[in-house]
Amino acid sequence: MLVLLPPSETKWAGPARGAPVRLDALSHPELAAAREQVLDALVEVSARPDATELLGAGASLAGVVAANTTLRTRPAATAAQVYTGVLHDALDLPSLPASAARRVLVVSALWGVLQPRDRVPGYRLSMGTSLPGVGPLAAFWRRHLTGILHPAGVVVDCRSAAYAAAWVPDAATAGRTVTVRVVAGGKVVSHHAKRTRGLLARALLDRGGRAPKDPGALLDAVSERFEARLLEPARRGASWTLEVEAA
Repeated sequence: MLVLLPPSETKWAGPARGAPVRLDALSHPELAAAREQVLDALVEVSARPDATELLGAGASLAGVVAANTTLRTRPAATAAQVYTGVLHDALDLPSLPASAARRVLVVSALWGVLQPRDRVPGYRLSMGTSLPGVGPLAAFWRRHLTGILHPAGVVVDCRSAAYAAAWVPDAATAGRTVTVRVVAGGKVVSHHAKRTRGLLARALLDRGGRAPKDPGALLDAVSERFEARLLEPARRGASWTLEVEAA
């Protein structure tokens, strides 16, 4: 089982002291060149007078955007610590045992994908951004992630739409990929969706016994804690959908 997560909009800036990010030490080192390209472009853009506009950030975030210029030198922390917000607070990545954390990947506009133990600084960059010299980030990362992400077992996709565009399961993986959709009374909701996805991911990662191997087994596991139903793919080669009542 692999749990795919989005990052959080809000991020911890990191500790006052410590070593900076080392791209060669991050998981999936084959992404190092792509990460360098995005990092260089982000540092350059963040130093421009129109940086907040280019990065789609409001004026109140000017200081956060300016901090992007120090990404190579600022102390790093684990991704589990850096990502905060409703979903990540409900999931509580820092308290996961190492064996469970290995089943988690966070899809990132800056780093491509990260495991919770990877050490990075806080940053401001959304997947919907088009960076000068790089282009639309979802399309950029899709080219790179398609070649390296070949997860085994069932994939529990808790990403938002923008981050889902950065990796689309191929024909071999789609039949084992389940997109989590949160509903209330049959209607799709957004307010409680992040919290529910975080709680669901935590329940699956904490659950004892064998991890679910297919969508049907995933439904059985989720139904131990949540009201849920499994929807078949809308077309051949598409993913399954797990509708979960908001918690």
